[in-house]
Amino acid sequence: MANDGYKDKAKGFGNKVKGEAKEQWGNITNDNNRKSEGKFDKVRGEAQNEVGETKEKFSNRNENKK
Repeated sequence: MANDGYKDKAKGFGNKVKGEAKEQWGNITNDNNRKSEGKFDKVRGEAQNEVGETKEKFSNRNENKK
């Protein structure tokens, strides 16, 4: 189960990087839709990261009980 947390954190990091790239490209090209997509991807990445953190905490908690 701990692996699931790492997977979510990795996906979250990927989405944050992708979102930052889209947002910057939107700034360069003055494309408001692309900037919005980038902001959405960054927020989604933050949420995925939080899910991963939570999974790791519960996984560690369960392992300590054994």
